[in-house]
Amino acid sequence: MTRTSDPTSTLQRTASGVVDGVRDLLDPGALAARIDPVAFGGALGDVAKGLLSHPLPVARRTAGLAAGSGRAALAALARSVGGHGAGPAPLPDKDRRYADPAWEGNAYYYLLRQQHALFAEYLAAVAQGVELPPVSRRKIDFLVQQAVEATSPVNWPWSNPTMVKKAFETGGQSLFRGGRNLLRDVVGGGGMPRQTTPGEFEVGKDLAATPGVVVHRNRLMELIQYKPQTEQVHEIPLLLSPPWINKYYIMDLAPQKSLVEWAVQHGHTVFVISYRNPDESMRDVVMADYMQDGPLAALDVVQDITGSDKVNVAALCLGGTLAAATAAWLAARGDQRINSITLMNTLLDFSEPGRLGVFTDETTVNRLEHTMRRTGYLPASSMKTTFDLLRATDLVWNYVINDWLLGEEPAPFDMLAWNADSTRMPAAMQTEYLRNLYLDNQLVEGKMELAGERLDLGAVTQDAYVVSAEADHIAPWRSVYKGLRHLGGTVRFVLSNSGHIAGVVNPPSPKSKHWFGEGADLPESADDWRDDAGEHRASWWEDWSPWIGERAGEKTDPPRLGSDSYPVLQAAPGSYVLGT
Repeated sequence: MTRTSDPTSTLQRTASGVVDGVRDLLDPGALAARIDPVAFGGALGDVAKGLLSHPLPVARRTAGLAAGSGRAALAALARSVGGHGAGPAPLPDKDRRYADPAWEGNAYYYLLRQQHALFAEYLAAVAQGVELPPVSRRKIDFLVQQAVEATSPVNWPWSNPTMVKKAFETGGQSLFRGGRNLLRDVVGGGGMPRQTTPGEFEVGKDLAATPGVVVHRNRLMELIQYKPQTEQVHEIPLLLSPPWINKYYIMDLAPQKSLVEWAVQHGHTVFVISYRNPDESMRDVVMADYMQDGPLAALDVVQDITGSDKVNVAALCLGGTLAAATAAWLAARGDQRINSITLMNTLLDFSEPGRLGVFTDETTVNRLEHTMRRTGYLPASSMKTTFDLLRATDLVWNYVINDWLLGEEPAPFDMLAWNADSTRMPAAMQTEYLRNLYLDNQLVEGKMELAGERLDLGAVTQDAYVVSAEADHIAPWRSVYKGLRHLGGTVRFVLSNSGHIAGVVNPPSPKSKHWFGEGADLPESADDWRDDAGEHRASWWEDWSPWIGERAGEKTDPPRLGSDSYPVLQAAPGSYVLGT
């Protein structure tokens, strides 16, 4: 049966769209948000003023670039007749993008790489030579990085020798497949190359596969209780608090790569919060709602099911910020039900946010508010694109080469399948989060209020295990360290040799190592801590297990799944995680 559209509703939608369009044209803020959402224009204007006021250094650098280009051309010419002399630009030996021998043996490709290296050096020098306000400096450094990565000759069909070889080897089929992939991604993917093939991993089977049940559901989250895998369990249960900026199962990625599974197999009764993917109906939800319907509601359920007076909490990223805020909120009310707190890659002090600072200044937040006003949420694609651009070489250009130039499909990778399963953000919460934390840094300054209580991190006196990742580009480890010093209890700080996501998905491996130090008064400087820290060649999971075990009480028989007040609703991973 063919369903016909309602002419009245179609007319109403069209009229509404016209009204919104006219409103945007009349509202300078909305128009700016569409044209330049990250406010790069102002930063570029500051650069232009700086260059015009001091033109001589730029002229000297430009002349140096021209001279270097001439020397690079001579070096390439020498190589074309059998020479092996080095060009003027030093080239890194371990850049896997340039593994093809043609980059060294072919004069044309050698010249392209030399010219790009000279251009990158020139662009960075010109940008650094201009005095800029801090906000403009972050944006310009980001733009320089993006320009350097985008103009790399390996990214383009006329300057990638591997693409040419592949085309000949496949009789042109790779070019056909690459063009098809490009068209597919432009039409259906917003112009970003695909990182994973849909359908390769199934949530509940390949991902989020640790056996468990949903024991509670409210408007914002489902609470999952996992089935015990040991004869006895620690008497104090463990609640995992993920960020609502992503799906929860980064903490339960896949068998042998799941922190949930690891904890269950080490004798913990584990619960995890699975947040709902917001829609327009949640536009007015704020952080206090997430605290009350998230960790606070979960603590009530966990205590009812297990009968424990205490709960250990382990939290990740934004979920860690919320967990620390929740602990401070409870402390303000004299409630000490949180026994210990584990924070993974979590910012508490937002004064030095690293690369994310490009997107969190006053002007950009204002424009983001205009963007979210119409829908009531920040689209999932916006969050994903932002995080992808922070690692553009690996998460964008790598797939431009693989998918478009070589005509290949992305290799199966569970972490990128999770990354593609992104979520939206409620408008009010996103604005509050950015303003209160990134712009005003209220949490560590003792100015943040949630649900009627002013939060004091110094009142969080529970033992804390804080782990950060050496290569984290979202929560820089020095910034994480700076924040943990505001906690009031004894802190064990661990630095892992990984990135933001691999810092969580960190099962034991021969390549694993971490540095650690513990105390109620850690050194003020992160680098001083690093100089004194001990090194251990193992995953931080292996360090955390005895730490959390010592704080989880005696062993006892496992509690049943659910309770009379909170009966089992359905099997894990539940329904919220599958919401699109």
